[in-house]
Amino acid sequence: MLPRCGGPGKADTPAFPSSDGWYESMSSQSLAARFRIGIDTGGTFTDIVSVDTLSGNTHVTKVASTPANPAIGLVRGVNEILAAAGATTDDVAGLAHGTTVATNALLQGEINSLGLIVNSGFKHILEIARQSVPEGYGNSYFWVKPDRIVPLQFVREVTGRLDFRGHELRPLDEATVREAARYFRAQGIRAIGICLLHSYANDAHERRAAEIVAQEYPDATLSLSCVVLPEYREYERAVTTLVDAFVKPHMERYLKRVHQELGVGLQDKPFLVMQSSGGVASAEQVVRKPITTALSGPAAGVLGSAVVAEIAGFPDLVTLDAGGTSTDLCLIEGGKPQVTNGGSVGPFPVRIPMIDIETIGTGGGSIAWISRESHLKIGPRSAGAEPGPMCYPNGGNQPTITDANLVLGPPSLIGGGIALNVDRARGGIGALAARLPGNMSVEQLASGIIEIANWNQANAIRQMTIQRGIDPREFALLSFGGAGPAQSAGVMDLLGMKACIVPLNPGNLSAFGLLAVDWRTDHMVTKVMHEETIDLVDVAARYGALEREATTTLQRDGIDASRIRLVREADIRYAGQSMEVRVTAPGGAVDELFLSGLIGAFNAAHLKTFGYNYAGKQKIELVNLCVSGFGVIERPGMPKLARRTGNATPKSNRAVYFGTQFQDTPVYDRASLPSGGRIDGPAIVEEFGSTTVVFPGQYVEVDPHGILVIRPLKRPPEMIR
Repeated sequence: MLPRCGGPGKADTPAFPSSDGWYESMSSQSLAARFRIGIDTGGTFTDIVSVDTLSGNTHVTKVASTPANPAIGLVRGVNEILAAAGATTDDVAGLAHGTTVATNALLQGEINSLGLIVNSGFKHILEIARQSVPEGYGNSYFWVKPDRIVPLQFVREVTGRLDFRGHELRPLDEATVREAARYFRAQGIRAIGICLLHSYANDAHERRAAEIVAQEYPDATLSLSCVVLPEYREYERAVTTLVDAFVKPHMERYLKRVHQELGVGLQDKPFLVMQSSGGVASAEQVVRKPITTALSGPAAGVLGSAVVAEIAGFPDLVTLDAGGTSTDLCLIEGGKPQVTNGGSVGPFPVRIPMIDIETIGTGGGSIAWISRESHLKIGPRSAGAEPGPMCYPNGGNQPTITDANLVLGPPSLIGGGIALNVDRARGGIGALAARLPGNMSVEQLASGIIEIANWNQANAIRQMTIQRGIDPREFALLSFGGAGPAQSAGVMDLLGMKACIVPLNPGNLSAFGLLAVDWRTDHMVTKVMHEETIDLVDVAARYGALEREATTTLQRDGIDASRIRLVREADIRYAGQSMEVRVTAPGGAVDELFLSGLIGAFNAAHLKTFGYNYAGKQKIELVNLCVSGFGVIERPGMPKLARRTGNATPKSNRAVYFGTQFQDTPVYDRASLPSGGRIDGPAIVEEFGSTTVVFPGQYVEVDPHGILVIRPLKRPPEMIR
């Protein structure tokens, strides 16, 4: 049964079967059920990848997303991939899915039917919020706080109080809880967050409040802050709890629709869902666990990139995932993506572990438009999947980045499977050019659109590297997504980066990443201790409890104990500071050696993050203890290309506009490129789902696994380190 909250509540019948068997060895698994399928649903396309666990063969496909019911596009793609692999539903071992349905609902939907229960005297917690002003506003005079996630009239107070140690100062007044529950029922508020002071230290009041609300209003969906985020800072804890309460019904409805659309042949297969922190969970866990499963976004693509980067020998890189609507960027150092617990979804702070991804509104479907100041702008508005760019068969009426690329020469969509209307794209860009000064040609404006888009991406990369004291010239750029490889080599040049890496099937890398993802579960507890009063016995006991929780959670999802790995972390700050830094804590015994190692790791992290530290000068405070549990999987491999002799032969030539003129440019089929082959630019490399452009002054090499590595023919002296 699936409780609707971390504590007592109404239960439902699971919509999906247990995930047991997804990670079983092939020796104990039916040889017929050998295909693992990854599904990434984006705003424009749904990408599907299947891996044959016996042969290692991979098949990919891409279908148009169906925004009205994303489950339809998902099932259509699964059926197509099975047909391409010559398989049936009986051959499927399991499915893994990444979706932004919950995030989109939060960002785009009207937030209603949401309530909050707080302590008496704290009704305005969401109104007060935080004083910090987002970057770009200069000062608070120009910034207007966003609407609260819950209107003031739907915040109800209950009497009772704990202190920060969890000691009861005033007992919970159950009558006020019943009154709040009846109010919400009368108002039709279906999702309720419960956030009482210091529940991270003692959850008794919150759990009793949940029991009472469930008795009075059994149809309500409840989220408890002691389950979602047992951490101090009541504002962030309240908002994260409310996001959880808002998201769970959306995910539950979506997953039930998916289950219905899958049909009899697939409904009994293990179905896993991507988590924001970089793991997966079974579908039935999604509707009972906190929102770690609901905010996956493009995390799968980042994890797939880490696999490619390791194989290609580039441990330090920036990933660039350009789809039809947006571009997602992430920094990877030493083969590991950056993770943050200070992320947000739109204006709402969400303090859960999330892969640190920066999103900008620049994708293939981003619309080119003219501002009131007569400036050319690109995005963030997008043509999306419906109607799509002007060149699409049923495209819209505004030119996009895809239209500009088509005018300049490179693109081929879905391996030529979708006919593109060049004349319509030229007409749309020509009409836009007529509204701008300078008497620009269609090609000049199209080139300008691409240049602005490239600078949008380059500036975002500069902010996520240079502002952290990182030189982007020491990093490679790994480009994927359907729209990424067409322009990323140009972004590499703008920043003087080492190389631009394009994996096989770049348009489907996120779906591939879903098949290379470990399970993950995160657990934490707040315990503020000054360095001079740290009780190592208490710390050991708390870490032990967190490790048992993580292990139990993974085993409940069918993960064998031999595949479970535990990682300790801690949030630490200097005494007197208000913000902390998360660091990895040593394993083994919790003793004086453990403490010195933990403090050393914090001082090193503080120096790297802020450029200074107070090692040996300032005492530290331990704030939060954290444990992440990983269920380690057998990752799909990337087989090497079959050895072929001879040079790559272009399949055709095409006039492509570079800079100020058209150049006769060879076009290659990526599948025909031999391992170790080299091509000097300009060149076009086409494959299913994406097109890679090698610009003049660049060359591309094919590594043994078929990964394209684009480099400048000659790096300027100031860019050589």
